[in-house]
Amino acid sequence: MILFDQQTAEDLNFKDITDRLVHFCYGDTAKEKFDSLRPLRNLKAAEHQLSLATELLIIRENGVRFPRLEFKELLYELKLLGIQSTILELENIIKILDASRLVNELLQFSFKNKNEYPLLSNLIQQAEYTTEIVESIEQILDNKLRVKDNATPELYQIRMSIFATRKQITKNFDIALKRMKSKGYLAETNESLINDRRVLSIVSSYKRQVKGKILGSSNTGFLTYIEPEETESLNFELEQLLDDERKEIKKIFRELTKQIKGHLPLLNDYQTVLTELDFIQAKVKHAQLINGVMPQLVDESYIDLIEAYHPLLWLKNQELKKPTLPQSIKMDKFSRMLVISGPNAGGKSITLKTVGLLQLMMQCGLLIPVDPKSKLGWFHHILSDIGDNQSIENELSTYSYRLKRMNYFLGIANKRTLLLLDEFGTGSDPDLGGALAEVFFEKLYSKKSFGVITTHYGNIKLKAAQLANTLNANMLFDVKTLQPMFKLSVGQPGSSFTFEVAEINGIDKEIIELAKEKVDVKKVEMDHLIAELQKEKAEFEQINAQTRLAKIIAEDERKAYEIKQKQYEERLEKQQETIEKNNKFLTSGKKMMQFIDAFENKKGNKAVLAEIKKYLAIEKSKKEEIEKAIKLKEAVQAKAKRKKTVRKKVTKPILVGSTVKLIDGKQGGKVLEINGNEAVVAFGNFKTKTNLNKLILIS
Repeated sequence: MILFDQQTAEDLNFKDITDRLVHFCYGDTAKEKFDSLRPLRNLKAAEHQLSLATELLIIRENGVRFPRLEFKELLYELKLLGIQSTILELENIIKILDASRLVNELLQFSFKNKNEYPLLSNLIQQAEYTTEIVESIEQILDNKLRVKDNATPELYQIRMSIFATRKQITKNFDIALKRMKSKGYLAETNESLINDRRVLSIVSSYKRQVKGKILGSSNTGFLTYIEPEETESLNFELEQLLDDERKEIKKIFRELTKQIKGHLPLLNDYQTVLTELDFIQAKVKHAQLINGVMPQLVDESYIDLIEAYHPLLWLKNQELKKPTLPQSIKMDKFSRMLVISGPNAGGKSITLKTVGLLQLMMQCGLLIPVDPKSKLGWFHHILSDIGDNQSIENELSTYSYRLKRMNYFLGIANKRTLLLLDEFGTGSDPDLGGALAEVFFEKLYSKKSFGVITTHYGNIKLKAAQLANTLNANMLFDVKTLQPMFKLSVGQPGSSFTFEVAEINGIDKEIIELAKEKVDVKKVEMDHLIAELQKEKAEFEQINAQTRLAKIIAEDERKAYEIKQKQYEERLEKQQETIEKNNKFLTSGKKMMQFIDAFENKKGNKAVLAEIKKYLAIEKSKKEEIEKAIKLKEAVQAKAKRKKTVRKKVTKPILVGSTVKLIDGKQGGKVLEINGNEAVVAFGNFKTKTNLNKLILIS
């Protein structure tokens, strides 16, 4: 059984999250679901909800054509259709038409993409594809959503009569207007409109000279509005025709309502599918806002948050254009209690809230801002004691309230409980309160609960060091600048930097020294030792980071040197070839000059000609040998290149277990199965089937 603790939700500002989700909804049904959002009944249900949201998120991120989820709910129409002899109005019919068209578009998408998006497709296919509703409405309404003239033969006749009557009214009125104008009875405005009827604007002193029906006068009484007798009877006839039109349209809508009522179960399915998609779409829009993804899920008490952000802090800092530092926290059965210490305003509470809020969001089926490789388990209770809570109604002090909460925790905590205890032990005498807090800590630990605890109490830090499955951690503090670094470091407790923080806030050094004298020397020395350890650890991490960076730079420089060396050797080889060619041309040229001189001195000497032919034959043979050698070298190089390419392709296929991503996608996934050209890929706990050529190998 999952317990939803309302106080914990308030402590973690969970309503701020749900309020943002409500903002992304179109319909009231989805809004109400977010207003009453609670953790799901089990891990399987959460996995299903997260996978649905992930499928739609992938569709959005990859720019896949998906029907636009904008619609009006059918709740009122469904109630009307459930009442006997009810008749739908035009507004109701249009809403049903829009919903039917949208669901049919969604169904067509699901039929084409069932393998890629199986969960969304299954959800959509809860509704049945039919064109009957759309066709029956389109027989009645035109493209501008008005009742067609030819919806029935009777309506056609009525509208033709209306058209003819209006035309005659216009003609007769224009004649009367022209006549009154010639007599000078009209005001400057000539005419006006009363109750959709054209009336003459007659100067009141002439009203008795005009035949017709008086329909009103101006505020000053200067003008009298008269319907001329030429149009009076025609307007009455028009009213009768318009009434006939309304009756005929009502008759048409009555018949159409009967047809639509036959699809009432299907319309209920439309409402269910569309509101569920509205609910999922709001989650996806929120996820895009906070870079939310689906973590890996395990059915045990477990937390492994990698590069996790507090979503509300991240959004606030985005508005302020300030950076937000992510946190990475791992908790399992061997390290299930994390005791965080360090200076105030150093980020202890926000780290605790990050763990609690992200766990609560996940268990409610919401995507969270973490690295996709993060892994979260399942807790039956998420319980917090955060902030300065007082009960005015019951006249409880902060400390009394916290004691009652602690007693409540001790009563229900177990191995499936996540505790979030901020400023643990405060509110009473430090020694007495610290002792009681230590006992509470031991009791909660004995129940195998998981917990994130922030404290300044040395005895709690010491107890954390003694207990097997508990870790100390601290929020790093730059001892040089005396500024918090908002970064969690696991492995040792942190100093509160009480005197250092006092110093940077302008407290006189004399006061600080006097305060130090009043504190136990060993306590001051211990706090100083912890601070020094933090400083040394920070320096070590900085040196380590610099070493890693130096290695990366050295490796890059080595590769750059090898490339330059190769380029130099290639240029040298080309220069050598050019020199050899030039030398060869010079040698050949000298030889030919010798032949020419010999030939000129010994005209017609057959021996010289024979010697020339022999030389040319030898040179030709040499050339052919060189060309053969070049071709052989090129062939060997090409073969080696092909082997290298083939080897590269052979050693880098997409296999079961490979890490891949979709083309244009961001989230990495793991290949679970390969059948022919299709692969089943798990993106977190969401699985999809897709073609291999749509995947890019990561590792």
